[in-house]
Amino acid sequence: MTDTTNLEGTDVAAAIERYVRFWNSGDNELLIRDTWSDDVEYCAPVGVLGGPGALVDFRKQFGEHMRGYEFRLRGEPDVHHDRARVVWELITPDADPFATGTDILVMDDRGRVRGVTTFLDRAPDGVDPHAHH
Repeated sequence: MTDTTNLEGTDVAAAIERYVRFWNSGDNELLIRDTWSDDVEYCAPVGVLGGPGALVDFRKQFGEHMRGYEFRLRGEPDVHHDRARVVWELITPDADPFATGTDILVMDDRGRVRGVTTFLDRAPDGVDPHAHH
């Protein structure tokens, strides 16, 4: 078995908290630098994105489409080694659930997210969660 990064639980918890804040925040360069590794890869049904800049652009586009949304956790994350399973929901400004999903996060040795794999548990209306772009 290969050696893996073994972050402390508090480091992973802090990384997850930054991850949630990123999806709910405006532009904050410090938060972006502290959340994402330079080579982060985000793999979701909507496509594969590489680098923090691509994630910032994606968040901006989504925020323009879904003004006032909130990304929030639906329970406590599961954590082991350098990975976390995060179960989330997107809430509209009317407090209606828009979508739910599960993200698998992989952390680097500095506690930043270096990989995300997103699964849609309940996709938004009109979105095929199994279509890959």
